[in-house]
Amino acid sequence: MSVTLRQLRAFVAVARTGSFTLAAESLFVTQSALSGLIKELEQTLGLRLVDRSTRKIQLSDMGRDLYALVDKIIHDLDGILDEVANLKALKQGLVRIAAPQLMACTLLPEVIAAYRVEHPEIRIRLVDCAVESVMSRVFTGEVDLGVGPERDPNSDVDATTLFELPFMAVFPTGHPLDSLSEVRWADIVDYPFISLQGQFTERLSDELRAAVRDLKFVPSNEVAFMSTALSMVNAGLGVTACIPYAASLVRLYQLQMRPLREPVVNRRFFVFTRNGRSLSPAAESFKQFLFRYVAEHVERSA
Repeated sequence: MSVTLRQLRAFVAVARTGSFTLAAESLFVTQSALSGLIKELEQTLGLRLVDRSTRKIQLSDMGRDLYALVDKIIHDLDGILDEVANLKALKQGLVRIAAPQLMACTLLPEVIAAYRVEHPEIRIRLVDCAVESVMSRVFTGEVDLGVGPERDPNSDVDATTLFELPFMAVFPTGHPLDSLSEVRWADIVDYPFISLQGQFTERLSDELRAAVRDLKFVPSNEVAFMSTALSMVNAGLGVTACIPYAASLVRLYQLQMRPLREPVVNRRFFVFTRNGRSLSPAAESFKQFLFRYVAEHVERSA
């Protein structure tokens, strides 16, 4: 059987109105076209659905039974199509984002707030997590997008560069580093350095060792989260380094942030998505907004 949606809509319209004329008007077709659709449906099914007379039309017994089923199908389908239209028009939808703790408490809330001004109906769910678990959450489908620093490549996860920014020295107001016209890595390692655990310290050590032969970079303490490092710096326990996007949190702790020189060490941050998996309209919209926001607010201020 090759029953078409147009035939079913024509049948439902006739059943609801009890009139070929009114049914044709409701579907914006001619009465002859509507009659042809009903005949095609009856021929395809091999059933008489509508009993016609010169005075009125009415459904046959089989027509009444079929109408109850088809009317529900059409109603459910229209609901689905309306939902799809709302998703495409960004009138509804959910976006799930995984990000490291520092980014989740600085940059991303600002981006989400700005995005909601344009698309208040879209729900954003932010998952703050350890840096090392951002890509795994994308891979498992727990989130639509991941945002974080460069990590070992994964063939199942696409990585698109979001921004590249240099490390900044962070120290308390009045610290000896504050009197220097330019802060170098050789200057900062003279003080207890509070670093992050894992690949943060490993990559940074390798880069500094390659750039400055005699530089000894040995953190005095390694913590899991940058907020902990900043709190320790605020307490006078040492200095640290972070990326400029965290400036709002640095200011909250009333700390100083200065560019680090000799060498300038940059960090690239990426947007991670599942390879071969299309994003929902809402997720794609947020992703594009994130790139625009970073270009306008983060990269220009760096």
